[in-house]
Amino acid sequence: MLIPYFHIDSFTKKVFAGNPAGVCVLESWLDDATLLGIAAENGLAETAFIVGGNGVYGIRWFTPDIEMDLCGHATLAAAHVVANYLDNAKEIKFKSATDELNVQIQDGLITMMFPRREPVTAVPPQRLLDSLNIRPKEVLKSRDFIFVYDKEDDVRNIQIDPIIFNQINLDPGGLCLTAPGLTVDFVSRFFTPQATILEDPVTGSAHCSLIPYWGRELKKKVMTAKQISKRQGDLLCRNDENSVFISGNAVTYKTGHILLSQET
Repeated sequence: MLIPYFHIDSFTKKVFAGNPAGVCVLESWLDDATLLGIAAENGLAETAFIVGGNGVYGIRWFTPDIEMDLCGHATLAAAHVVANYLDNAKEIKFKSATDELNVQIQDGLITMMFPRREPVTAVPPQRLLDSLNIRPKEVLKSRDFIFVYDKEDDVRNIQIDPIIFNQINLDPGGLCLTAPGLTVDFVSRFFTPQATILEDPVTGSAHCSLIPYWGRELKKKVMTAKQISKRQGDLLCRNDENSVFISGNAVTYKTGHILLSQET
């Protein structure tokens, strides 16, 4: 079996930046163990699997360790693949197990409509606090824990103690650090305990919660954001009443095929 495979860098206009994602185009769904095995073999933070055509696709997302309920950068990568290699579509509908995700593409900018996840004040596990060298000024929770800091340098200078951090189970969520930005409206970083890849370079799904929070704090509907990981990534955000809109660019790094033998 030959599976068309694409390696896409999301939330960037240049390779070796943003967040790399794999995209596999399937004729029909494979069993979960095979999908997880492919994602683990790819070794990227996320691999998106899509099935469909004519601008309408089923989608699932796998890390090298687990299946995720939502992934922004891999959805953006999948939209880039559909628009440039499959349908030449400018409007795409992805259907996951829980959501219907609408995507529009204009002049290379990919805009995704995602569910709005309003974060609420929360008490974090003590180990989570102990795993960081700088304590947050505010703690929130949606799917992920969100630690809010006063300034960008705090987020940039955070160090995670992996021994303590990996004792925590936040499955399928993670830890998002955020603060007002120096050149953008807000910045963030994202970490996942017990994961093959500790720090996610750019986390679109975390912005389902960051956008409502910063929209309220900054009293803005349209905002710019940057994830200040080593690779970095840029996002354009819009806060609506029932949804959030996350926009970004993507670039192709590699195309090819995955060969699965009959014994797989």
